[in-house]
Amino acid sequence: MMKWATVLAAICAGCPSALAAEPFVDAAGVVPGLALEMRYADSHNFVGRPIAGYEAPRCLLTPAAARALAAAQSDLAQRGYGLKVFDCYRPTRAVADFVAWAADPADERMKSEFYPRVDKRNLFRLGYIAARSAHSRGSTVDLTLVRPGGTEVDMGTPFDWFGPESAPAWRHLSPAQRTARDLLRAAMIRAGFRPYAQEWWHFTLAGEPYPAKAFDIPVR
Repeated sequence: MMKWATVLAAICAGCPSALAAEPFVDAAGVVPGLALEMRYADSHNFVGRPIAGYEAPRCLLTPAAARALAAAQSDLAQRGYGLKVFDCYRPTRAVADFVAWAADPADERMKSEFYPRVDKRNLFRLGYIAARSAHSRGSTVDLTLVRPGGTEVDMGTPFDWFGPESAPAWRHLSPAQRTARDLLRAAMIRAGFRPYAQEWWHFTLAGEPYPAKAFDIPVR
């Protein structure tokens, strides 16, 4: 079996051409076949509008995180699946935008789709929104599985569903949904990412290069 170091070296042969403003790279140029649906650059998200700092639908990551994501993509391709990302690096101004939105109880235009059974005032306490986000360090991704052709796999909930059903270990999943979550989780862990207990789609690179740094470079 080919060692992951060899896989990563082969994948990263084209990394220099994918460089964006340091310290990030455009993951689409590093991860072959990566599908993108950058939710916070448009209006299909829990706020219902583009979020501050997202000026282009790009997935920016640290080079280390992008290489690890490429390894996960290669792993899943051998099993007939691929990855679609919804969010990658998140500027701190976007986090501030979420905080301001959460402070306005009257703005619930997307409640029925994303948090129908959760009181908006509890989103911070329950861990669905954070005043400081791991995404701002550039090595965290939100993503799902897709089949060839781009069809999303049924993971039990949509991305950004605020409720206990989004926890990776939620016990009421169907066998197929459980298998899909386990497949994604296992591939991401093998590639060097850590999962998050509240959200099946959220992974952070272990040993991330900027564990104490929050960036505010706009996504352009």
